[in-house]
Amino acid sequence: MEIEAVDFYYLSMPEVLDVGDGSQDALLVRVQAGEHVGWGECEASPLVSIASFVCPMSHSACKPLRDSVLGQRLDGPDDIRRIGDLVRANSLDLLQADHTLSGIDIACWDLLGRKLGAPVYRLLGDRYATPKLAYASQLFGDTPQATLEQARRVRAQGYRAAKFGWGPYGRGTVADDAAQVFAAREGLGDDGVLLIDAGTVWLDAVETAVQRLEALNACRVTWLEEPFVSGALGAYRALAARAGTVRMAAGEGCHNVHMAEQLLEYADLGYIQIDAGRIGGISVARRVAEMAQQRGVNYVNHTFTSHLALSASLQAYALSDADAICEYPVEPRQLALDISNEHLLPDAEGRIQLPDAPGLGITPNLDVLAPYLVDVEIRVQGKVLYRTPPLR
Repeated sequence: MEIEAVDFYYLSMPEVLDVGDGSQDALLVRVQAGEHVGWGECEASPLVSIASFVCPMSHSACKPLRDSVLGQRLDGPDDIRRIGDLVRANSLDLLQADHTLSGIDIACWDLLGRKLGAPVYRLLGDRYATPKLAYASQLFGDTPQATLEQARRVRAQGYRAAKFGWGPYGRGTVADDAAQVFAAREGLGDDGVLLIDAGTVWLDAVETAVQRLEALNACRVTWLEEPFVSGALGAYRALAARAGTVRMAAGEGCHNVHMAEQLLEYADLGYIQIDAGRIGGISVARRVAEMAQQRGVNYVNHTFTSHLALSASLQAYALSDADAICEYPVEPRQLALDISNEHLLPDAEGRIQLPDAPGLGITPNLDVLAPYLVDVEIRVQGKVLYRTPPLR
Protein backbone atom coordinates (compact mmCIF):
# COMPACT_ATOMS: atom_id res chain seq x y z
CA MET A 1 0.00 0.00 0.00
CA GLU A 2 0.98 3.61 -0.49
CA ILE A 3 -0.27 6.56 1.57
CA GLU A 4 -2.26 8.61 -0.89
CA ALA A 5 -3.93 11.16 1.35
CA VAL A 6 -3.85 12.60 4.86
CA ASP A 7 -6.88 14.71 5.75
CA PHE A 8 -7.36 16.88 8.84
CA TYR A 9 -10.68 17.88 10.36
CA TYR A 10 -10.64 20.78 12.81
CA LEU A 11 -13.61 20.31 15.13
CA SER A 12 -14.71 22.70 17.86
CA MET A 13 -17.46 23.45 20.33
CA PRO A 14 -19.39 26.64 19.44
CA GLU A 15 -17.75 28.37 22.41
CA VAL A 16 -14.33 27.51 23.81
CA LEU A 17 -13.99 28.49 27.47
CA ASP A 18 -10.83 29.52 29.34
CA VAL A 19 -10.72 26.37 31.49
CA GLY A 20 -8.39 23.37 31.68
CA ASP A 21 -10.56 21.20 29.44
CA GLY A 22 -8.95 19.85 26.28
CA SER A 23 -12.18 18.29 25.02
CA GLN A 24 -13.52 21.61 23.66
CA ASP A 25 -11.88 21.14 20.26
CA ALA A 26 -10.21 18.30 18.40
CA LEU A 27 -8.15 17.46 15.35
CA LEU A 28 -9.36 14.32 13.64
CA VAL A 29 -6.96 12.71 11.13
CA ARG A 30 -7.79 10.38 8.24
CA VAL A 31 -5.10 8.43 6.40
CA GLN A 32 -5.96 6.71 3.13
CA ALA A 33 -3.97 4.02 1.31
CA GLY A 34 -5.80 2.57 -1.66
CA GLU A 35 -9.18 1.33 -0.48
CA HIS A 36 -8.09 1.31 3.15
CA VAL A 37 -8.72 4.11 5.67
CA GLY A 38 -7.58 4.70 9.24
CA TRP A 39 -8.46 7.35 11.81
CA GLY A 40 -6.45 9.12 14.48
CA GLU A 41 -6.59 12.15 16.72
CA CYS A 42 -4.01 14.76 17.74
CA GLU A 43 -3.90 16.16 21.27
CA ALA A 44 -2.81 19.58 20.11
CA SER A 45 -4.01 22.97 18.90
CA PRO A 46 -5.76 21.99 15.64
CA LEU A 47 -4.82 24.96 13.47
CA VAL A 48 -1.14 24.84 14.43
CA SER A 49 -0.95 21.13 13.65
CA ILE A 50 -2.61 21.56 10.26
CA ALA A 51 -0.11 24.29 9.45
CA SER A 52 2.81 22.01 10.31
CA PHE A 53 1.62 19.48 7.74
CA VAL A 54 1.41 21.96 4.87
CA CYS A 55 3.80 24.82 5.72
CA PRO A 56 6.53 25.80 3.24
CA MET A 57 9.98 24.38 3.92
CA SER A 58 12.19 26.66 6.03
CA HIS A 59 15.39 24.63 5.57
CA SER A 60 16.55 21.02 5.28
CA ALA A 61 15.59 20.11 8.88
CA CYS A 62 12.35 22.09 8.86
CA LYS A 63 10.16 20.53 6.20
CA PRO A 64 6.37 20.14 6.29
CA LEU A 65 5.24 16.72 7.50
CA ARG A 66 3.53 15.92 4.22
CA ASP A 67 6.96 15.60 2.57
CA SER A 68 7.73 12.61 4.83
CA VAL A 69 4.30 10.93 4.78
CA LEU A 70 2.59 11.18 1.41
CA GLY A 71 3.65 8.46 -1.01
CA GLN A 72 5.22 6.28 1.68
CA ARG A 73 4.73 2.52 1.72
CA LEU A 74 2.48 1.18 4.48
CA ASP A 75 2.57 -2.61 4.52
CA GLY A 76 3.46 -3.43 8.13
CA PRO A 77 4.35 -2.07 11.59
CA ASP A 78 7.95 -1.38 10.57
CA ASP A 79 6.69 1.03 7.89
CA ILE A 80 4.80 3.06 10.50
CA ARG A 81 7.93 3.33 12.64
CA ARG A 82 10.03 4.19 9.58
CA ILE A 83 7.65 7.01 8.64
CA GLY A 84 7.89 8.37 12.17
CA ASP A 85 11.68 8.35 12.02
CA LEU A 86 11.55 10.13 8.66
CA VAL A 87 9.28 12.85 10.05
CA ARG A 88 11.57 13.40 13.04
CA ALA A 89 14.62 13.69 10.77
CA ASN A 90 13.08 15.96 8.15
CA SER A 91 11.09 18.13 10.57
CA LEU A 92 13.61 18.29 13.42
CA ASP A 93 13.20 22.05 13.87
CA LEU A 94 9.44 22.09 13.32
CA LEU A 95 8.42 21.93 16.96
CA GLN A 96 4.81 20.94 16.26
CA ALA A 97 5.94 17.88 14.30
CA ASP A 98 5.53 15.26 17.05
CA HIS A 99 2.04 16.45 17.95
CA THR A 100 0.91 16.27 14.33
CA LEU A 101 2.71 12.98 13.75
CA SER A 102 0.76 11.52 16.69
CA GLY A 103 -2.55 11.64 14.83
CA ILE A 104 -0.98 10.33 11.64
CA ASP A 105 0.77 7.47 13.44
CA ILE A 106 -2.46 6.47 15.23
CA ALA A 107 -4.38 6.54 11.96
CA CYS A 108 -1.72 4.37 10.27
CA TRP A 109 -1.99 1.74 13.02
CA ASP A 110 -5.79 1.85 12.73
CA LEU A 111 -5.59 1.47 8.94
CA LEU A 112 -3.15 -1.43 9.14
CA GLY A 113 -5.21 -3.19 11.81
CA ARG A 114 -8.36 -2.86 9.73
CA LYS A 115 -6.60 -4.16 6.63
CA LEU A 116 -5.16 -7.17 8.49
CA GLY A 117 -8.29 -7.79 10.59
CA ALA A 118 -6.46 -7.47 13.91
CA PRO A 119 -6.58 -5.10 16.89
CA VAL A 120 -3.65 -2.71 17.10
CA TYR A 121 -2.42 -4.29 20.34
CA ARG A 122 -1.93 -7.60 18.52
CA LEU A 123 0.12 -5.86 15.84
CA LEU A 124 2.25 -4.53 18.70
CA GLY A 125 2.84 -8.08 19.93
CA ASP A 126 0.28 -8.44 22.73
CA ARG A 127 -1.81 -11.62 22.61
CA TYR A 128 -4.77 -10.04 24.39
CA ALA A 129 -5.76 -6.91 26.31
CA THR A 130 -6.22 -6.96 30.09
CA PRO A 131 -8.99 -4.84 31.64
CA LYS A 132 -7.90 -1.60 33.30
CA LEU A 133 -9.48 0.02 36.35
CA ALA A 134 -10.92 3.29 35.06
CA TYR A 135 -10.35 6.36 37.17
CA ALA A 136 -12.91 9.10 36.71
CA SER A 137 -10.89 12.07 35.52
CA GLN A 138 -12.37 15.48 36.24
CA LEU A 139 -11.60 19.02 37.32
CA PHE A 140 -11.84 20.16 40.93
CA GLY A 141 -15.05 21.96 41.77
CA ASP A 142 -14.92 25.69 42.38
CA THR A 143 -15.58 24.98 46.07
CA PRO A 144 -14.92 22.01 48.36
CA GLN A 145 -18.66 21.39 48.48
CA ALA A 146 -18.78 21.13 44.68
CA THR A 147 -15.85 18.69 44.76
CA LEU A 148 -17.59 16.63 47.46
CA GLU A 149 -20.71 16.35 45.31
CA GLN A 150 -18.68 15.38 42.22
CA ALA A 151 -16.87 12.68 44.15
CA ARG A 152 -20.11 11.27 45.51
CA ARG A 153 -21.60 11.27 42.03
CA VAL A 154 -18.79 9.32 40.35
CA ARG A 155 -18.71 6.83 43.22
CA ALA A 156 -22.47 6.32 42.84
CA GLN A 157 -21.84 5.71 39.13
CA GLY A 158 -19.60 2.78 40.02
CA TYR A 159 -16.12 4.29 39.78
CA ARG A 160 -13.75 3.00 42.45
CA ALA A 161 -11.03 5.49 41.52
CA ALA A 162 -11.16 9.19 40.74
CA LYS A 163 -8.81 12.05 39.96
CA PHE A 164 -9.40 15.71 40.69
CA GLY A 165 -7.23 18.38 39.14
CA TRP A 166 -6.64 21.92 38.03
CA GLY A 167 -9.43 24.39 38.91
CA PRO A 168 -8.59 26.29 42.12
CA TYR A 169 -6.09 23.73 43.44
CA GLY A 170 -2.67 25.24 44.13
CA ARG A 171 -3.85 28.78 43.50
CA GLY A 172 -5.08 29.58 46.99
CA THR A 173 -3.86 28.90 50.49
CA VAL A 174 -2.62 25.62 51.90
CA ALA A 175 -5.85 25.39 53.88
CA ASP A 176 -7.93 25.95 50.72
CA ASP A 177 -6.14 23.08 48.98
CA ALA A 178 -6.47 20.80 51.99
CA ALA A 179 -10.21 21.43 52.09
CA GLN A 180 -10.49 20.37 48.46
CA VAL A 181 -8.56 17.14 49.03
CA PHE A 182 -10.51 16.21 52.17
CA ALA A 183 -13.77 16.86 50.31
CA ALA A 184 -12.69 14.56 47.48
CA ARG A 185 -11.74 11.82 49.95
CA GLU A 186 -15.04 12.10 51.83
CA GLY A 187 -17.07 11.90 48.64
CA LEU A 188 -15.12 9.01 47.17
CA GLY A 189 -15.17 6.97 50.38
CA ASP A 190 -12.42 5.42 52.47
CA ASP A 191 -11.74 2.57 50.04
CA GLY A 192 -11.64 4.63 46.83
CA VAL A 193 -8.41 5.30 44.92
CA LEU A 194 -7.87 9.07 45.12
CA LEU A 195 -5.54 10.88 42.70
CA ILE A 196 -4.67 14.58 42.64
CA ASP A 197 -3.48 16.62 39.63
CA ALA A 198 -1.82 19.97 40.32
CA GLY A 199 -1.55 20.88 36.63
CA THR A 200 2.09 22.18 36.88
CA VAL A 201 0.80 25.06 39.01
CA TRP A 202 4.00 25.34 41.12
CA LEU A 203 6.41 25.29 38.16
CA ASP A 204 9.47 24.07 40.13
CA ALA A 205 8.80 25.45 43.64
CA VAL A 206 9.46 22.41 45.83
CA GLU A 207 8.76 24.06 49.19
CA THR A 208 5.36 25.30 48.02
CA ALA A 209 4.43 21.75 47.05
CA VAL A 210 5.80 20.32 50.31
CA GLN A 211 3.27 22.40 52.25
CA ARG A 212 0.46 20.38 50.61
CA LEU A 213 1.89 16.96 51.52
CA GLU A 214 0.32 16.71 54.97
CA ALA A 215 -3.22 16.77 53.58
CA LEU A 216 -2.32 14.46 50.69
CA ASN A 217 -0.88 11.85 53.04
CA ALA A 218 -3.73 12.20 55.52
CA CYS A 219 -6.20 11.49 52.71
CA ARG A 220 -4.12 8.56 51.39
CA VAL A 221 -3.70 10.06 47.95
CA THR A 222 -2.05 7.56 45.60
CA TRP A 223 -0.28 10.10 43.41
CA LEU A 224 0.34 13.80 43.01
CA GLU A 225 0.32 14.49 39.30
CA GLU A 226 2.35 17.24 37.63
CA PRO A 227 3.18 19.42 40.63
CA PHE A 228 5.89 20.86 38.36
CA VAL A 229 6.56 21.38 34.67
CA SER A 230 7.86 18.33 32.81
CA GLY A 231 11.48 19.45 32.65
CA ALA A 232 11.86 20.16 36.39
CA LEU A 233 13.43 16.76 37.06
CA GLY A 234 15.30 17.82 40.17
CA ALA A 235 12.19 19.32 41.69
CA TYR A 236 10.26 16.09 41.12
CA ARG A 237 12.99 14.05 42.70
CA ALA A 238 13.31 16.37 45.69
CA LEU A 239 9.58 16.30 46.34
CA ALA A 240 9.40 12.52 45.92
CA ALA A 241 12.00 12.13 48.66
CA ARG A 242 9.75 13.99 51.12
CA ALA A 243 6.32 12.83 49.94
CA GLY A 244 5.74 9.87 52.25
CA THR A 245 3.36 7.38 50.65
CA VAL A 246 2.33 9.78 47.88
CA ARG A 247 4.02 8.94 44.57
CA MET A 248 4.88 11.40 41.83
CA ALA A 249 3.11 11.15 38.47
CA ALA A 250 3.94 12.99 35.24
CA GLY A 251 4.47 12.54 31.53
CA GLU A 252 1.54 14.01 29.63
CA GLY A 253 3.77 16.96 28.70
CA CYS A 254 6.26 14.68 26.93
CA HIS A 255 6.23 15.17 23.17
CA ASN A 256 9.03 12.74 22.36
CA VAL A 257 10.53 9.56 23.73
CA HIS A 258 13.62 11.31 25.10
CA MET A 259 11.60 13.60 27.38
CA ALA A 260 9.85 10.54 28.77
CA GLU A 261 13.15 8.73 29.27
CA GLN A 262 14.52 11.68 31.24
CA LEU A 263 11.51 11.57 33.55
CA LEU A 264 11.95 7.84 34.04
CA GLU A 265 15.65 8.18 34.81
CA TYR A 266 15.78 11.25 37.00
CA ALA A 267 12.38 12.30 38.38
CA ASP A 268 11.75 9.35 40.75
CA LEU A 269 8.25 8.83 39.39
CA GLY A 270 5.86 6.18 40.57
CA TYR A 271 3.69 6.63 37.46
CA ILE A 272 4.42 7.90 33.97
CA GLN A 273 1.40 9.14 32.03
CA ILE A 274 1.71 9.24 28.26
CA ASP A 275 -0.70 10.62 25.68
CA ALA A 276 -0.40 8.77 22.37
CA GLY A 277 -2.00 11.80 20.71
CA ARG A 278 0.87 14.03 21.80
CA ILE A 279 4.13 12.07 22.12
CA GLY A 280 4.34 10.90 18.51
CA GLY A 281 1.62 8.27 18.36
CA ILE A 282 1.17 4.69 19.45
CA SER A 283 4.64 3.75 18.18
CA VAL A 284 6.41 6.05 20.65
CA ALA A 285 3.95 5.43 23.48
CA ARG A 286 4.72 1.72 23.21
CA ARG A 287 8.46 2.39 23.51
CA VAL A 288 7.87 4.39 26.69
CA ALA A 289 5.66 1.64 28.14
CA GLU A 290 8.46 -0.87 27.60
CA MET A 291 11.05 1.45 29.18
CA ALA A 292 8.78 2.06 32.17
CA GLN A 293 8.32 -1.67 32.72
CA GLN A 294 12.08 -2.18 32.67
CA ARG A 295 12.51 0.50 35.34
CA GLY A 296 9.65 -0.60 37.58
CA VAL A 297 7.57 2.53 36.94
CA ASN A 298 3.84 2.16 36.37
CA TYR A 299 2.69 3.23 32.89
CA VAL A 300 -0.69 4.96 32.62
CA ASN A 301 -2.47 6.49 29.65
CA HIS A 302 -3.30 10.18 29.52
CA THR A 303 -6.68 10.81 27.90
CA PHE A 304 -9.08 13.68 28.53
CA THR A 305 -10.87 13.82 25.19
CA SER A 306 -12.63 11.27 22.93
CA HIS A 307 -13.00 7.50 22.98
CA LEU A 308 -10.98 7.31 19.75
CA ALA A 309 -8.11 8.91 21.69
CA LEU A 310 -8.82 6.63 24.65
CA SER A 311 -8.53 3.47 22.56
CA ALA A 312 -5.32 4.74 20.96
CA SER A 313 -3.67 5.49 24.30
CA LEU A 314 -4.67 2.14 25.82
CA GLN A 315 -3.16 0.11 22.97
CA ALA A 316 0.38 0.88 24.12
CA TYR A 317 0.05 -1.11 27.37
CA ALA A 318 -2.86 -3.38 26.58
CA LEU A 319 -1.39 -6.57 28.02
CA SER A 320 0.14 -5.10 31.16
CA ASP A 321 -1.09 -6.65 34.42
CA ALA A 322 0.90 -4.41 36.76
CA ASP A 323 -0.37 -1.18 35.22
CA ALA A 324 -3.95 -1.83 36.18
CA ILE A 325 -5.31 1.71 36.04
CA CYS A 326 -6.35 4.02 33.22
CA GLU A 327 -7.52 7.59 32.87
CA TYR A 328 -11.17 7.84 31.87
CA PRO A 329 -12.78 11.18 30.96
CA VAL A 330 -16.15 11.36 32.71
CA GLU A 331 -17.05 14.98 31.99
CA PRO A 332 -16.00 15.64 28.37
CA ARG A 333 -17.75 18.19 26.18
CA GLN A 334 -20.39 16.86 23.81
CA LEU A 335 -17.94 17.11 20.91
CA ALA A 336 -15.69 14.47 22.47
CA LEU A 337 -18.62 12.10 22.89
CA ASP A 338 -19.93 12.73 19.38
CA ILE A 339 -16.60 12.01 17.67
CA SER A 340 -17.09 8.24 17.73
CA ASN A 341 -19.89 5.76 17.19
CA GLU A 342 -18.52 3.41 19.84
CA HIS A 343 -17.69 4.23 23.48
CA LEU A 344 -15.53 2.24 25.89
CA LEU A 345 -17.80 1.89 28.91
CA PRO A 346 -16.75 0.60 32.36
CA ASP A 347 -18.09 -2.81 33.32
CA ALA A 348 -19.72 -3.71 36.65
CA GLU A 349 -16.25 -3.75 38.27
CA GLY A 350 -15.43 -0.29 36.97
CA ARG A 351 -12.94 -1.64 34.41
CA ILE A 352 -12.36 -0.79 30.77
CA GLN A 353 -11.77 -3.48 28.16
CA LEU A 354 -10.30 -2.70 24.75
CA PRO A 355 -12.45 -4.07 21.92
CA ASP A 356 -11.33 -7.24 20.18
CA ALA A 357 -11.92 -5.60 16.80
CA PRO A 358 -9.72 -4.59 13.88
CA GLY A 359 -7.64 -1.44 14.32
CA LEU A 360 -8.68 0.74 17.22
CA GLY A 361 -12.18 -0.74 17.25
CA ILE A 362 -13.55 2.82 17.19
CA THR A 363 -15.06 4.60 14.18
CA PRO A 364 -15.81 8.33 13.78
CA ASN A 365 -19.45 9.33 13.76
CA LEU A 366 -19.31 11.44 10.62
CA ASP A 367 -23.08 11.92 10.52
CA VAL A 368 -23.06 14.20 13.57
CA LEU A 369 -19.73 16.02 13.21
CA ALA A 370 -20.67 18.55 10.53
CA PRO A 371 -21.84 21.25 13.00
CA TYR A 372 -18.47 21.09 14.76
CA LEU A 373 -16.38 21.38 11.59
CA VAL A 374 -14.32 24.59 11.45
CA ASP A 375 -13.93 26.07 7.97
CA VAL A 376 -10.25 26.86 7.45
CA GLU A 377 -8.17 27.89 4.48
CA ILE A 378 -4.39 28.34 4.55
CA ARG A 379 -3.07 30.37 1.63
CA VAL A 380 0.54 31.38 0.96
CA GLN A 381 1.44 33.70 -1.93
CA GLY A 382 -1.89 33.05 -3.54
CA LYS A 383 -1.58 29.25 -3.38
CA VAL A 384 -4.03 27.29 -1.22
CA LEU A 385 -2.05 24.90 0.95
CA TYR A 386 -5.02 23.63 2.94
CA ARG A 387 -8.78 23.85 2.72
CA THR A 388 -11.16 22.06 5.10
CA PRO A 389 -11.95 18.77 3.32
CA PRO A 390 -15.45 17.30 3.09
CA LEU A 391 -16.25 14.89 5.91
CA ARG A 392 -17.32 12.27 3.39
